[in-house]
Amino acid sequence: MNKHLLSAVSVCCAAAITASGPAQACTGIAFEAKDGTRIQARTIEWSGYDLKAKLAVWPRGVKKTAYTPQGKNGKTWTTRYGVVGATTVMDEFITEGINEKGLSAGIFFFSHYGSLAPYNPKKAAKSVSDAELVPWLLTNFATVDEALKGLKKIEIIPIAAADEKGTYNTGHWRIADATGRSVVLEITNKGERHIYENDLGVLTNSPDFPWHKANLNNYINLHPGTIAPREFGGTDMFSFGASSALLGLPGDFTPPSRFVRAFFFLHSLRQPADTYAAVTQAFHILNAFDIPLGSEFALDQQIPDIPSATQVTCVSDTTRPAFYYRTMYNSQIRKVDLAKIDFSAIPYGTYDLDETPREEIKDRTF
Repeated sequence: MNKHLLSAVSVCCAAAITASGPAQACTGIAFEAKDGTRIQARTIEWSGYDLKAKLAVWPRGVKKTAYTPQGKNGKTWTTRYGVVGATTVMDEFITEGINEKGLSAGIFFFSHYGSLAPYNPKKAAKSVSDAELVPWLLTNFATVDEALKGLKKIEIIPIAAADEKGTYNTGHWRIADATGRSVVLEITNKGERHIYENDLGVLTNSPDFPWHKANLNNYINLHPGTIAPREFGGTDMFSFGASSALLGLPGDFTPPSRFVRAFFFLHSLRQPADTYAAVTQAFHILNAFDIPLGSEFALDQQIPDIPSATQVTCVSDTTRPAFYYRTMYNSQIRKVDLAKIDFSAIPYGTYDLDETPREEIKDRTF
């Protein structure tokens, strides 16, 4: 790889994984419908500029080589399973995706906490960059258990340069399969790996997953519903509106607040009946986490010319593998049914998520 291309890859990785600044935000949820449909859903946020997200379709039988800081000389493998997902920044960096066996994986920002060990050139042959970990997992494994065993055999490495403190920042990952099992992979303190069973069905960004889980104790007083009228201190008191039992639920866009909000929204959900209801309900919940672009910038800062900080929202059905999405340009829900794709014949490639950058507004004037 020439120096100019390697530099471009490094810059792209820094943008995709380690960027500091506005809207390093992602919110993920997971739940099951009454008919057994299992859903993994998330937002992809970045307010700095258009991530140029694309729809990736990777067939079986493609030979891949991972990037390292030296070039494209990392681990080599041949794709075992077909994959569909959303890329950001570069066509090879799948941020969120699902394979034909129902394994789902995604990377989430993990600023100030994620920390990789420096790259060791002597281990190039078993090195996979953090930006390529999602597609490596999806093309190789069918279950979470297989993925965790496979992770023990590779080095997860940085491509982007270290920050001013000498830290190689990285994201953290959600890995889930058709059984409903979901785990969180976090790498901290220059290479320490941690695997957590995600029994909450929620993931956002920093701090680490155990911190978010413990933080829920601060909201022990909250529950769904409306507080009944009562008399206190000689005053008749009543709720101004519905959902007063959730008064105090944080409403800002920081990762801890989004985690708490997603947890309560998810676990007060009436269980959907079937796949259609589950998919649409996932989008309804995540609508509440769309980040208005201006909220991320001070009044004297220039706001980028994009419609939203929430650039893509994805929903994966891991039971009957399918990938649904909408974008900041078009809120129409679109579906890719993996069962209808011949992954032994379809070409490797990426496609525009939107056929047009402007959503059609239908005129219903009578």
